[in-house]
Amino acid sequence: MRLRTEERRAAILRVAIELFREVGFARASMAAISARLGGSKGTLYGYFNSKEELFIASMMAVMEDQAQEAVKHLDAELQDHVAVLHRFGRAYLALHLSSDALPLMRAAIAEGGNSKIGRNLYGKGCERAWRQVAAYLGRIHAQGLICATDTRIAAAHLKGLLEAGVVEPSLYGAEPWISADEAVVHAVEAFLKAYSPALPAATACLSG
Repeated sequence: MRLRTEERRAAILRVAIELFREVGFARASMAAISARLGGSKGTLYGYFNSKEELFIASMMAVMEDQAQEAVKHLDAELQDHVAVLHRFGRAYLALHLSSDALPLMRAAIAEGGNSKIGRNLYGKGCERAWRQVAAYLGRIHAQGLICATDTRIAAAHLKGLLEAGVVEPSLYGAEPWISADEAVVHAVEAFLKAYSPALPAATACLSG
């Protein structure tokens, strides 16, 4: 019985993801999802209490595994932190530029100011992942490889550098300014220059 229940939930998520991707959150309805699934709305509400809850679950189903896969690249035991940041950057942009993620991200942003959906998604997904990035930066800071006394700010800078000229145009359906590979190379280079322990501004960091 448990296996059938999990399979049914997975089937609901697959159909919901398709519809949310096609028409967005506002235009999708539980009735439309149940009709495409071939069941009743009651079945959906047996698994999800609301369309909002189903949308969050759909987003997480698409992005969580890939996000954690990207975060797995952040291995502080590896000596080559430059290669680690490159691998993470490529995985991060691949996730955000995927045909699954982009339409759902657009829908989440569109609804972010009108409900708790955006806040809940951000807290469960993006914020959690970048806290893990900040923790990794803290570890390589402790090894003397970078100077990042506030790793939350450093993580925010890395995020901005990776996304610059790539993610925003893609969300608008426009061509990115540069390729994802180029974005990663230049982002990591700029980040490491900014947080180099050799810079004069890093004196307090080195002595702390």
